[in-house]
Amino acid sequence: MIPRTLIDLSLHELPREQTDVIVIGAGIAGLFAAIKASEKHNVLLITKKSVYESNTRYAQGGIAAVFSEDDSPAYHRQDTLIAGAGLCSHDAVEILVHEGPEGVHDLIRMGTVFDEEENGTYALTREGAHSQRRILHAQGDATGYEIVRALAEKAKEDKRITVWDDHFVVDLVTDKRVCYGAVVQKPDGSKVYLEAKATILCSGGAGQLYRYTTNPEVATCDGIAMAFRAGAHIQDVEFVQFHPTSLCYPGAPRFLISEAVRGEGGVLRNIRGERFMEKYHEQLELAPRDVVARAIVNEMDETKSTFVYLDITHESPELIRHRFPTIYEFCLRYGLDMTTDWIPVAPAAHYMMGGVKTGLSGETSVKRLYACGEVSCTGVHGANRLASNSLSEAIVFGRRIIEHIENLDPISEEPQPEFDYDHQRKYPPTQAIVEKRLKLQKIMVRHVGLLRSEKGLRKAIEELKRQLPIYDSLLTKQEEYEFANLLTCALLTSQAALIREESRGAHFREDFPERDDIVWKKHILHQREHGVREEGHVDAGTIIK
Repeated sequence: MIPRTLIDLSLHELPREQTDVIVIGAGIAGLFAAIKASEKHNVLLITKKSVYESNTRYAQGGIAAVFSEDDSPAYHRQDTLIAGAGLCSHDAVEILVHEGPEGVHDLIRMGTVFDEEENGTYALTREGAHSQRRILHAQGDATGYEIVRALAEKAKEDKRITVWDDHFVVDLVTDKRVCYGAVVQKPDGSKVYLEAKATILCSGGAGQLYRYTTNPEVATCDGIAMAFRAGAHIQDVEFVQFHPTSLCYPGAPRFLISEAVRGEGGVLRNIRGERFMEKYHEQLELAPRDVVARAIVNEMDETKSTFVYLDITHESPELIRHRFPTIYEFCLRYGLDMTTDWIPVAPAAHYMMGGVKTGLSGETSVKRLYACGEVSCTGVHGANRLASNSLSEAIVFGRRIIEHIENLDPISEEPQPEFDYDHQRKYPPTQAIVEKRLKLQKIMVRHVGLLRSEKGLRKAIEELKRQLPIYDSLLTKQEEYEFANLLTCALLTSQAALIREESRGAHFREDFPERDDIVWKKHILHQREHGVREEGHVDAGTIIK
């Protein structure tokens, strides 16, 4: 149903270039991994736009790590496991909470400047489902931008890192479940076979599956889709996190309103002005994201509205402007003043917990292929990501990937890639890609969003399968490759959501509203050659009472 490659040619037709390590993507995961790898290797960092355009750049809240004497790895572990709803990997979480602080120190050594208190200690905030203040931030609410700035500057200064902006990785090259590199399309449309000792997927997430998302245009599931085509295991993609509070205002994009606004005292009100979170969770506005998002949708339904309000007007204008300068200035562009106005918000697709399944060193089921950041599924997030754990995950497992690469032997033989076809694809897509993409996004919002059911999921799969002829078309443009990748990921997500007949974390089935640990405390895995399977019960570790 889904082909091995998106292009129909032989590798022998392509020019060949070599490097030691290929890094695909340039958010925090890609930049950090590239810098670490360059200590011993030549690195080619490939980004389809620029090193400054990624989900990381738009991360407002911060990075979670234990820096306070009142905090501990045990508390951080507990919060992560509770948010993950029974599907976290105990070993992966242990690694995150213990190695996270050193990873943050790495970022600081690389030039990242985090906010400090007047006494010189790092300023820490608290976000939803965290029991302690452990979120480091930069420039108030511009943490992602500051991290990207620092890492991009360091990468560009590194003589062992070559950056290819505006290049698109179309397919991975494999032979007998070993990855030897990738086929890359250059800005002029020509292609090159890039060969390497190791290939690291850092291509980000899947926000563009949905019409309403906090993600930038580049988040089109490319890494998940190309890894699936190459035979890697894909895990937990039914768990898509919707951020509860994105700006919902006429003429404005779905701009992220950071969870830190609620962490600093912001409250949610329905259009009647009533505060409502006490009806849904004891942690009120700081409940796990899936709880808050569904509560908002319920209030919207009950009040026949398309939004609720986020109110932080009771805090001082000085605190708001200092702590949230990016959000404050953005809202002002559209006539909203956070210091005096309630901000209209609604949920939007934000983060995919699943992705390319990895081991504890970022290794995938395809040898020499690694995954890091949102494209990966390390097991840290389980069924629901704890706020600000994603940036920590990227640096912790990015460093582990580079350590693992040191043990790889050099490539000793010429691969015989599973990549030769008979030039059967002769005609371009018959319908405009922009129309096909919008239709896919509407299907996902309607049937595979915050609230799901068997009827809706079957309808989604049926409608998505009508788009399958795209794989038989002659694809040559980036937008065509991106749509093919979105379609792959949409099908995987819909199928997994249909199979999981329970509600857990970010996955909510209206026809199975309860969590079922007896039957469903396990993972759903996709693998191209062998279809879908369920993997046994999860040991999610001990939660402190």
